[in-house]
Amino acid sequence: MKSIKEDVNNEIIINKSKFITFLFKIDNIDEVEKKINIVKDKYKDATHYCYAYIIDDKIKCSDDKEPSGTAGIPILNVLKSNSLNHILCVVVRYFGGIKLGAGGLLRAYSNSVSDAIKCASICNLVDGKIIEISFKYDDEKNINILLKNINIINKDYNEFITYKIEIPNNKYDLIINSLKKICININILEEKKLSIA
Repeated sequence: MKSIKEDVNNEIIINKSKFITFLFKIDNIDEVEKKINIVKDKYKDATHYCYAYIIDDKIKCSDDKEPSGTAGIPILNVLKSNSLNHILCVVVRYFGGIKLGAGGLLRAYSNSVSDAIKCASICNLVDGKIIEISFKYDDEKNINILLKNINIINKDYNEFITYKIEIPNNKYDLIINSLKKICININILEEKKLSIA
């Protein structure tokens, strides 16, 4: 299972119509509408906002007033053919005055998504956890050695040092058992799909 490492956008022009494609890595269905609304707010005067998303078995696409089957399904098919998951693709179209026809629209939407994927860093998706750990300043060097292959999302320096980290489930027990010997506090914040290069 694959996804993108970080969000991507790309723009192409076909027969004077502008297609702006956004790829978002999403963790749950609640993020879909928020991301689409962000795009709509940014491009208020666009003609269409077509999209598709895949989150495990939750799959949906929309033509947003384009002729049926000419936008949402081509977007979805490109995502599927690239084996992407936990992904939302929104394509904003500004109509340029030249009608593309059903075949032309299908190719335009497919190409816009394919071009955006070429700009993305593709990574593997694995089950994992977001953990918050706290430890003394004297232990920072040992913690950093222990976490050398683990993604540290955030570091906070107060009375104690607090890291927010991503741990894949296949490394969880080993790392947590080592951290328990050093850390003052260990909290599981959430379980999610992690992007691993």
